[in-house]
Amino acid sequence: MADSRRMVDALVRSRRSGLAAGAALGGLALIGGLAFRALRGTEPPAPTKGGPDFTAVAEDEARLMLRAMVAATTADGMVDAAERQRLQAAVSEAGLDADGQSWLERELESPADVDEIAERVAGPDAAARSYAAARLAIDPDTLQERQFLKMLSEALDVPADATDRIERDVAA
Repeated sequence: MADSRRMVDALVRSRRSGLAAGAALGGLALIGGLAFRALRGTEPPAPTKGGPDFTAVAEDEARLMLRAMVAATTADGMVDAAERQRLQAAVSEAGLDADGQSWLERELESPADVDEIAERVAGPDAAARSYAAARLAIDPDTLQERQFLKMLSEALDVPADATDRIERDVAA
């Protein structure tokens, strides 16, 4: 599926509340900024001043983020009506073709587990981005969702202070 970046962007923007509602630069930029701030404890430099361009994410990493988002969405064993509606809105906004929609349906039926996600992550920045994407995908209102996020952060080796920063930023 070649549309992972657009799908991640659309899923983040579909939250329509809090931090994601102000994601004028898009979902990938929001995820990248959250991860940067979480790992370094500082605001990222402006992209125009030689700072990182958080929208320049490889398709493979975007697909991994998307897999983490789907896994988080299904962590409690079900995709409720609100989650299903957000997914459908994101699919529509991203303009996924039939192959992309089929991939997403297969992923929803058999989501990746935390070890599968962790073994494909290339480095601490990508790990923090994958965790931030998964956290943005859900409002962890069930024990299973909170456990999933904890297991994911541990499998990805995201430092506890970084996951705390992401949580604070997303919840703000």
